[in-house]
Amino acid sequence: MYNAAGQPDREQLVQRFIPLVKRIAYHLMARLPASVQFEDLVQNGVLGLLDAIDRFEEGFGAKFETYASQRIRGAMLDGLRENDWLPRQLRRELRRIETMIGQLEHAHGRAPTESELAVALGMTLPEYQKVLGEARGHQLLYFEDFVGEDDEDFLERHFTDDAVNPLNILAEKSLQEALTVAIERLPEREKLMMALYYEQDLNLREIGEVMGVTESRVCQLHSQAVARLRAHILGEDAPIKKRRKGKAGG
Repeated sequence: MYNAAGQPDREQLVQRFIPLVKRIAYHLMARLPASVQFEDLVQNGVLGLLDAIDRFEEGFGAKFETYASQRIRGAMLDGLRENDWLPRQLRRELRRIETMIGQLEHAHGRAPTESELAVALGMTLPEYQKVLGEARGHQLLYFEDFVGEDDEDFLERHFTDDAVNPLNILAEKSLQEALTVAIERLPEREKLMMALYYEQDLNLREIGEVMGVTESRVCQLHSQAVARLRAHILGEDAPIKKRRKGKAGG
């Protein structure tokens, strides 16, 4: 992997590690809206790979792959920072879905089905599933969940910065407990999908093969599972709501 001058052969190294770039891109796709192109992620990921090759000095084994993975993922996210991943209208629709999930769960004492949600929202089932498919960037937590109802900035784009990462807030015991309960309440198919994605690190295509469904269906299941989790941890009696009220009272 080195040229005659003893320098890393960038072209050969890119060819060797391009499968790693593609795997990371595939895995990120579930967290990004349908408007984001796989090829764009790969292109940005290659830039991260080249940066890793230039910076790394210990050889190109397992340690390099770990280091390169971080640089590749960071480069892909950097390439998206200038874009608002989810249109505001779509985010409003998702909030409406979350609210309805909470209302139906309270009324029936169980997780509502897709058909029940579609009817309650005044949509056909295909219309409802279309919204879920378009919401392929819906995250569990946004900064606006903590800074107030009137803040419409999509600050989730900065989640690579540990100092301002909303996922760090999940370290709080109350939120961990709420999230654990919410995951246990997911329908079995959605629970399986989340386990395959977050625990087994499978991408959408691989999850579809395991579950016997298409990638687009996996996207829908992911969006709906996230909406259910948000409805649980962001409900009126949930930890985040109490946190907000506490700040308002202070």
